[in-house]
Amino acid sequence: MKILITGGSGFLGINLIRHFLNRGLGDIRVLDFADFDYPEKNKIDFMKGDIRDRQAAARAVEGVELIVHAAAALPLYKKEDIYSTDVDGTRNLLEEAFNKKADRFIHISSTAVYGIPDHHPLYEDDRLAGVGHYGNAKISAEKACLEYRGKGMCVPILRPKSFIGPERLGVFALLYDWANDARNFPMIGSGNNRYQLLDVEDLCESIYLCAAKDKDIVNDTFNIGAKEFTTMKEDWQAVLDEAGHGKRIIPFPAQPAVWGLRILEFLRLSPLYKWVYETAWRDSFVAIDKA
Repeated sequence: MKILITGGSGFLGINLIRHFLNRGLGDIRVLDFADFDYPEKNKIDFMKGDIRDRQAAARAVEGVELIVHAAAALPLYKKEDIYSTDVDGTRNLLEEAFNKKADRFIHISSTAVYGIPDHHPLYEDDRLAGVGHYGNAKISAEKACLEYRGKGMCVPILRPKSFIGPERLGVFALLYDWANDARNFPMIGSGNNRYQLLDVEDLCESIYLCAAKDKDIVNDTFNIGAKEFTTMKEDWQAVLDEAGHGKRIIPFPAQPAVWGLRILEFLRLSPLYKWVYETAWRDSFVAIDKA
C-alpha cells in the first residue's frame, strides 16, 4: 500500500520508516518541513511542506491508502505553533484523507492528555485534562480524530508513554551526556516512583499492527507503554552503571526543585517543560491491557 508518514524527518518518523522498510513496505511518502537527511533518502518519496498548509496536505495525501500522522509541535514550541500544528494541521490532514477516501489514518497522540493524574494505572476512558498548551492541543486533535471516526473513517489513536531509542533522546540526551562525562545524576524527589517508558521500536510495532489488523479491532484508542518497568532511580542508575564511572543518583527534595523549575520556565530558562518536571517525581504509568 502507499503510505504517508507526516513528521518523517523526526525521531519517530525515521524509526518508523526503517521499521516499515525492514518489513518490505517500500512505497513510503514523507511530508515534513525539515529536510530528510538520512541514508534512507533514496528509498522514500520526500515532500517538503508544512501540514498547516492545506495545499501541501492535499498533495501529500493524494493516492495514499495509509496515513501515519506523527508530525507535531512539541511542548517547548510557542503556543501559536503548538495549536496551529497539532490541531489545525491534524484537521487539514483528516479532511484531505476523508475527501480522498484514504483507508486508514493512524494518529500519534500522547499520554500528556491525562494531565497530572491522581491515580494509576491510567485507562483510555479516564478523564482528559492536558498540562499546558501541548496537552490541551493533543486533546483537541483527538476530538478531531473522533469526529472523522464518526464519519466512517478508520482512525486508530495511539497514546504512547515517553519513548526513547536511536537518533534522538529529547530531554534524556542531557542525562546521557552527564553519564558520559562522569557526572552524578540529580533527581527530582527520591526516585522511588514507578515511571513507565517505551522503546521506540515497540511503538513502531504498535503502529504496524494498527495498519495490518482488521479495522474492527484497531479503530479505537490505545495506551502504549512498556509492560515491564521499574523505578526512576533504578532506570537511571542503570545508565550510570553502564557508563562505568561509578557515579550515583543524587536525590533532591521534590517541592523545592519543582518550584525552582517553575521559576526557570517562567523566565524561559528551563531545560524541562511543565509536564516533565511535574510528573518526573511521581508514579506515571498507563494500563496497556487493551493494546
